[in-house]
Amino acid sequence: MARYKPQDHNSLLLPVVLSEQIIPGSFAFAFALNYLVDHELDLALLDAQFNNDEVGASAYDPRVMLKIVLLAYSQGLLSSRAIEQACQRNVQFIAISADSRPSHTHIAKFVANLSTQIKPLFAQVLMTCDAQGLIGRDMFAIDGVKLPSNASKERSGTHAELRHRAERLDKAADKILALHQAQDKQGADQALQPKRQAQLEALRKEAARTREFLASSRCLPTSGTTSA
Repeated sequence: MARYKPQDHNSLLLPVVLSEQIIPGSFAFAFALNYLVDHELDLALLDAQFNNDEVGASAYDPRVMLKIVLLAYSQGLLSSRAIEQACQRNVQFIAISADSRPSHTHIAKFVANLSTQIKPLFAQVLMTCDAQGLIGRDMFAIDGVKLPSNASKERSGTHAELRHRAERLDKAADKILALHQAQDKQGADQALQPKRQAQLEALRKEAARTREFLASSRCLPTSGTTSA
């Protein structure tokens, strides 16, 4: 019987510099999101919601929460429990949140209480990233939400067209936030990772077709073989 080198699929402790995980290239959207939230968005309205500078428990930084939520939306994660798990297991989320690890309760509360303030910021991020070509077919692939096609392909630069695009992206942001809150109300586990489930189902079907093809191929006579 053949012997193979052992494999370990359990946890492995590795030294990781979180800031080095958010870089241009493979994680271009996360890099752009991190920069925009920290340097280009006016978050005064979010900051104004917290009055705990002298008394009360410390709060999660709304910048961190906004980054987490928008990165989750870009990957089709729309339940607070799914986002919580990503913050515990996915290096992009761990890095962009500086390992804050908010609970699903905190995430749901953030979206429910501050959706009015979040939506215009979300739309602004969408507009900027879309203009840079950072939103592809695998990003924001959420059922029931249709984003405008890429800005670089269709934008003429007129004020009317830019306003039209902004309105469409604003509506998309509103729909995604509403879907998030709806999934939290239904019970997070019901729609934990619909994209992953769909991919698994597609893999199962393709594997079954491959097995059927191989089985039928073995039953056919090979080239050059004559029947008795």
